[in-house]
Amino acid sequence: MDKMIKVQDLKKLYRMGSETIFALNGVNLDISRNEYVALMGPSGSGKSTLMNLLGCLDSPSSGIYQLNQTDVSKLNDDELAEIRNKEIGFVFQTFNLLPRLSAMDNVALPLVYAGLGRHARLEKAAHALESVGLGDRMDHRPNELSGGQRQRVAVARALVNNPSIILADEPTGNLDSKTSFEIMDLFDNLHAQGNTIIIVTHEPDIAQRTHRIVKLIDGVIESDERIN
Repeated sequence: MDKMIKVQDLKKLYRMGSETIFALNGVNLDISRNEYVALMGPSGSGKSTLMNLLGCLDSPSSGIYQLNQTDVSKLNDDELAEIRNKEIGFVFQTFNLLPRLSAMDNVALPLVYAGLGRHARLEKAAHALESVGLGDRMDHRPNELSGGQRQRVAVARALVNNPSIILADEPTGNLDSKTSFEIMDLFDNLHAQGNTIIIVTHEPDIAQRTHRIVKLIDGVIESDERIN
């Protein structure tokens, strides 16, 4: 299979006074194109640190992280920002939408950084919103939308650049159970269309919707199981 992510002996350490804390302590992980993976683990297990590294939001202390054959572990902040914008779509628990912008303008925002003209941005944003079932809500601001609709806007924003990977950090954490299942149905459909999706979650029923569960504990991978 086509390896999209290759992680070798990845470590992230923090110094607190004279003490060294390993948030990640030698993680090895391969993820292929069009995989649907859940990252699980208790608080402090390293799953958020790993997601930040996979999302190029942070750099490892040591080890190798290759994304689409590019060794991103060696890149500087500007280069990481460019990779982030081109290769990775983020979905966060708190939606991270700008309250004064319409759904359309929130979704188009990553395309500003990509240098697209306004007409092209709005065309792509409209297509992304339609793909998540919000074609009739493009002019609404976040406070005019339900929690589930706001998360759909966030998913559309993650999709708008045609990223290599969608990284979702507790994407159902702020939603009721019915809306959570609707959002997971949306992720299922996105995966069926060929997207590579990594979901960080502590909820077993959400993880069971994916096809592979990677469990971390104390900064290392405890288990890696294909389930569907």
